[in-house]
Amino acid sequence: MRIKGIFVAMMAMFAMATAAIPAPSRNASMVTGNATSQPIGHYDFCQIHRSECGANRNSGPVAMTAASWSVVRSVNATVNRTITPMTDKEIYGKDEVWAYPTTAGDCEDFALLKRRMLIQRGFSAADLLMTVVRKPDGEGHAVLTLRTAEGDFVLDNLASDVKPWFGTPYSFVKRQSSYNAGRWVTIENGRDVLVGALR
Repeated sequence: MRIKGIFVAMMAMFAMATAAIPAPSRNASMVTGNATSQPIGHYDFCQIHRSECGANRNSGPVAMTAASWSVVRSVNATVNRTITPMTDKEIYGKDEVWAYPTTAGDCEDFALLKRRMLIQRGFSAADLLMTVVRKPDGEGHAVLTLRTAEGDFVLDNLASDVKPWFGTPYSFVKRQSSYNAGRWVTIENGRDVLVGALR
């Protein structure tokens, strides 16, 4: 009877330990496809910031530590808290301007600032990719994708948490190439995420 009790206790401890380990997902990373058009706002941004739009040394997705996750979450929260959301029309009187915000900006400006801050903190540009998505209502939106060895994660000005890309409500359209920050590629499994999120 005592042996049976010990066995039951051990099985319960094993179940609790495995419950804390996230289950692997077939959608952990985006599947990118062919080269596609660069957003006009990013093209204009690259004319001003040429050094930020060239070839990257792509050594593969970063292996994250607790310390690096802390940096990512801190940068995401800081930018979301300190930049006031405003449209390009309100700030510049134009429809599409990608720029580093100082006090106000729209979605791609938030993402650009987070990207720059994380590069300054030692992250590779090849793992920090501007990404175009569609919200469930069809409206276009931009986020920053962080490539990691555990999968792709999204830093979003509309969310306080850094989430796995498949844990967002978006349809993923295209993102910067990990090999060249001035080139863009399609996201082949981007529609699957939206369908799964709406089920």
